[in-house]
Amino acid sequence: MRTLDDLDVKGRRVLVRADLNVPLDGERITDDGRIRASVPTIQALAGRGAKVVVCAHLGRPKGKVNPEYSLRPVAARLGELLGQDVAFATDVVGDSARQTVEALQEGQVALLENLRYEPGEESKDDAARGAFAEKLAALADLYVGDGFGAVHRKHASVYDVPELLPHAAGGLVVAEVEVLRRLTEDTERPYVVVLGGAKVSDKLGVIANLLTKVDRLLIGGGMAYTFLKAQGHEVGRSLLQEDQLDQVRGFLAEAGKRGVDLVLPVDVLAAVTFAADAEHEVVEATAIPADREGLDIGPRTRELFASKLADAKTVFWNGPMGVFEFDAFSGGTRAVAEALIGSDAFTVVGGGDSAAAVRRLGLPEDGFSHISTGGGASLEYLEGKTLPGLAALED
Repeated sequence: MRTLDDLDVKGRRVLVRADLNVPLDGERITDDGRIRASVPTIQALAGRGAKVVVCAHLGRPKGKVNPEYSLRPVAARLGELLGQDVAFATDVVGDSARQTVEALQEGQVALLENLRYEPGEESKDDAARGAFAEKLAALADLYVGDGFGAVHRKHASVYDVPELLPHAAGGLVVAEVEVLRRLTEDTERPYVVVLGGAKVSDKLGVIANLLTKVDRLLIGGGMAYTFLKAQGHEVGRSLLQEDQLDQVRGFLAEAGKRGVDLVLPVDVLAAVTFAADAEHEVVEATAIPADREGLDIGPRTRELFASKLADAKTVFWNGPMGVFEFDAFSGGTRAVAEALIGSDAFTVVGGGDSAAAVRRLGLPEDGFSHISTGGGASLEYLEGKTLPGLAALED
């Protein structure tokens, strides 16, 4: 995989596919982690005299212009972080984009409007996607893939454009791949994976693959209740995927067969309703009252999980342990994060809600070995899948 060092960028237009898909409250960015992660590659190119053209997506506008998903606030924040003005094109491949790019001088940076305003970006039709990719590629001389959070998508800006331009991987993608290789090749043991989040169905492939690689698998979050139910326990009104019970029973059997220590909650915070101020109590995870739902792992489970992480040499964590957005139910996620911070292991936070939780809870990001920018991409890599965006950069 070629890197920035393999490209002569001075005076040339470099199209950088970044991942700037940040959460917005109106026009206010509530978590700029992905923007900050994109800065080093953009700075490196600008510093070497490139004319940097950044492209990215935001949300799911589904091929239509929707001001709610405009990247304009992102352009402003990117400019602040870079310490220079970022020109903003009000379209993706139209007149504004062409004029904005033509006006760039060496070392300057522009950001195109949301890629997903264009139906060709996400099209399943190769010809439609290819036609849009040609327009996008026409804006540049070189391509740098640095949007790790999108490399698992077969989208025009990720997969097709690198076929049309000399290309290389940006620093962020290189770093992410190096970390994921440490999680899949010659991994230092004990190797512990902590999985949370709402649904088992989102992580079927990765669980199946990890059961062949890990020493311990700790399960929390909403997905834990499907595991508990599969063991025959009462889970009340907790999140439950009935259609996954047989699959989960298979996972439990496979873990037993392989000697993997699959650890489930022993107690939970069970609430009367899903609300920040809901009345709740600590109950046994195996006997959640019929009129309550589990919203976080309990204090004994926090201690149990911490003990299972204490001697780990490698840890991958993806998914919160409870509804961390509600202060009353954020303790489990905080406990796992603090156990990772206090360990001597190589610790990887697998993007998405886990990374958001670290920032929301005010925990030091440098307390972890790596915080990934791509939840879905990380999981698919660990699942053993070929990621289209990485395959395109390998050529």
